[in-house]
Amino acid sequence: MPAADNATRLGGLLARALNAETILFGIAEKREDETNLRKALDKQAEGLRGEGVTPQIAIGAGEPVRQIVDQTERAKYDLVIIGARKTGSAGPHWRSEKMYEVIKLISPPVLVAMGEWAQFKRFLVCTGGKAFIEEAIQLTGKLAAGVGASVTLLHVMAEPPAMYADLVRLEEDVGRLLDSNSELGVNLRTQKEDFKNLGVTAEVRVRHGIVTDQVFAEVREKSYDLIVTGSSQARGMFRHYIMGDLTRTILNHANCPVLVARAGAVAGPRGLFRSIRRAFASKSVT
Repeated sequence: MPAADNATRLGGLLARALNAETILFGIAEKREDETNLRKALDKQAEGLRGEGVTPQIAIGAGEPVRQIVDQTERAKYDLVIIGARKTGSAGPHWRSEKMYEVIKLISPPVLVAMGEWAQFKRFLVCTGGKAFIEEAIQLTGKLAAGVGASVTLLHVMAEPPAMYADLVRLEEDVGRLLDSNSELGVNLRTQKEDFKNLGVTAEVRVRHGIVTDQVFAEVREKSYDLIVTGSSQARGMFRHYIMGDLTRTILNHANCPVLVARAGAVAGPRGLFRSIRRAFASKSVT
């Protein structure tokens, strides 16, 4: 399938650049499909070997999402690359629902190979300006360093009332913002420095307005080969990741590959709630 070929081509590019161990994983939903599937995987593997990548081949049988979940639980992967085709243009899911399920259910970050990309040299990272995207920054930085790509860190702020005009001017002056001691300034400065430490050139851009509108306005203004967005782990007993509206909208509309990275743990409760919890803990000890 074209979607699978896109995933293989993108995986080969990254595997060659990073000298990464690579597995081509195919799934036969019906037993009679296994022979043709193996032939297709052998052909893809031959193409990758011609590019200097030596992949292993693994085949699963049964329901695709369940097979991918089982495979990623058996071995630790740094990245899972899947293809995606467009199946509609309305509702919450514009692409195969299996794609969204894989993103929610497996632990490794997921790179969705879709859309068009002639090269892999400009990455757009959608950052909320918080500290818990460190894991996403590290992964993106390693990928960018491997392929020689530059990174743009994009933060979108809601349009504030006129009385906060000074704040707007501060945010639009990225240099002043990065030099400030505000939480946003400190976090963006740290993220930019993290990329620098990984040998990657990073630019910070700040826009105002509706987040999804501004993300795609940025994409239209500049040519990006990869969009990086996030997902956070559900709390409690649930073993899955939550895709926010931004991530789902990007997956629905993007015309280039999208990396759905994993956010680290969100900082714990603060202030009054933390004080109350400590007080009850003290009473239980005495």
